[in-house]
Amino acid sequence: MSEPAHALKAALDLPFEVTLDGAACPTQRDFGVENPATASELARCPAVSREQLDKAVVGARSAQRDWREVSIDGRREVMRDMASRLAEYADELGALITAEQGKPLAAARAECTTMGPASLLGFAAMDLSPELLADDADRRVELHRRPIGVVGAIIPWNYPVHTTMQKLAPALLAGNAAIVKPSPYTPLATLRAMERLRDVMPPGLVQTLAGDDELGAWMTAHAGIDKISFTGSTPTGRAVMASSAATLKRLTLELGGNDAGIVLPDTDAKQLAPLIVRSAFNNTGQVCHALKRLFVHSSQHDAMADALAEAAGALRVGNGMNQDTDLGPLANRMQFDIVCRLVEDARDRGGQVRCGGIPLEGPGYFYPPTIVGEAREGMALVDEEQFGPALPLLRYDEVDEAVERANASEQGLSGSVWTNDTALGERVAARLECGTAWVNQHSAQPTANHVLFPFGGVKASGIGRERGEVGLLEYTQTQVINRRKTESPPEGR
Repeated sequence: MSEPAHALKAALDLPFEVTLDGAACPTQRDFGVENPATASELARCPAVSREQLDKAVVGARSAQRDWREVSIDGRREVMRDMASRLAEYADELGALITAEQGKPLAAARAECTTMGPASLLGFAAMDLSPELLADDADRRVELHRRPIGVVGAIIPWNYPVHTTMQKLAPALLAGNAAIVKPSPYTPLATLRAMERLRDVMPPGLVQTLAGDDELGAWMTAHAGIDKISFTGSTPTGRAVMASSAATLKRLTLELGGNDAGIVLPDTDAKQLAPLIVRSAFNNTGQVCHALKRLFVHSSQHDAMADALAEAAGALRVGNGMNQDTDLGPLANRMQFDIVCRLVEDARDRGGQVRCGGIPLEGPGYFYPPTIVGEAREGMALVDEEQFGPALPLLRYDEVDEAVERANASEQGLSGSVWTNDTALGERVAARLECGTAWVNQHSAQPTANHVLFPFGGVKASGIGRERGEVGLLEYTQTQVINRRKTESPPEGR
């Protein structure tokens, strides 16, 4: 048995537990979690009741009252311990991520060795000192950042452990408690990660609950949860916003994107193709800010389609447990069916499938990297977010036209411009209606300092920002302390 297979077997031999008040809590229900590489059940996951959510909220509120009194240096120490412990269990957690989500094992382990710890350590290094607004003969005025209270963190299925840490890190540094709900498609690694972190956190500070979409609805409407941080689709984001309205919850919504890239005609297709393929198909295209529409000058369309097909065709699709796999399966049947539908629609409407375009035979949700030339607006593959390994190429004749068409989307998460003239690229990128505009890159692989760069969208791609100082402040509320510099209050009238 290989080392990854042995690590997975050992992980599955242990029961999966929800965490309430710092300890395991039994549940009366469970549900099946599927392995997308085999389309068979991987494990059973515990599902909490409404009453257990209520208990978790009470415990979180109690823990938060103590946590907010811990010095910021004390909070930082806990977060650093969390980062170390997460990396310590990377073999176990990485095997679980690959088994339930599908991505190659190296990418799964990176959620625990690089990406997750980078969030914890990066936020732990940030500052929340008071800001001096005025200091004169009469008064001293300071702006303080206070915790919000209890944060509900609703996690997507594409980066389960990384996204959990990206939400927990700013919440904890700011003095909040948290209730974490992983996706029902990928709950196992998140539950196990929080089991492993229990003894480095105060009891009740982070409650980790699993369940179906009903649990998310309970959380967004719960009066005891003060903020929701949600990453997921735009339609679900709208539902979260509506459900949270009655209690006026604070919201951070990182929603979908239909990211456009514009290739200017001064580029070399063969040189760009590997970079563009990596930008579109990382994690089998299941990245919110992946490149999803590519505008190519008419003079270059055919050459670019050929070069992309060659680069995409060289990628190896298979079980993420295999060392030679570049792209794993799509993470679930729902997403597999969406990609199949979108590519078939494009084919029926005149799109030219240059490579891929047919699901792979056998069990599992395997779909090959697919390049579709001669795409156009009106095709579902262009108008909708595919969130999978299929990239449409659209012809354009003038740069202004390409920018206008790129912006003609209700979403605006990221966008990119590809050119040999970087100054021109920056000018064109500045015209894209999106939260992050890239030049000669798109959806760059996270690094140790990626936590410093605020991330989020405009229009229907979300509200607020993750990461960076801006993202940290999303987990605080302001209080102004305005103090007169006299020894006694002024006399009453």
